[in-house]
Amino acid sequence: MAAIKIERLNHAMQEEISKILMLEIKNEDIKFVTITGCDISNDLSYCKVYFTVLDQSQKEKMTELLNKAAGFIRGEVSQRIEMRHTPELKFIYDESIAYGEHMDKIMDQLQKEENGL
Repeated sequence: MAAIKIERLNHAMQEEISKILMLEIKNEDIKFVTITGCDISNDLSYCKVYFTVLDQSQKEKMTELLNKAAGFIRGEVSQRIEMRHTPELKFIYDESIAYGEHMDKIMDQLQKEENGL
């Protein structure tokens, strides 16, 4: 039962953080961030927020900017999602999409080699 609650909270947090970044944040650079997932701890005290950016060279800068804005975002989330305690937010760059693209390239290369033989 608790797992279902955390899954719902993860999804709600992802949606609300995405809306906050699009509509509330004044820094134009942050508006091009995509939230790919949230992972709230079992005790609901911490939330890892995974994100990606279009420009890979901006990932360190965006991580820093998002973690600086985490307090503001947490305050906005607390007003939008009814929770007893809003978890602390930690923004982490999501490497899984880049890894997936890398694997696609490898698969394409292997298929080209196979067709060439």
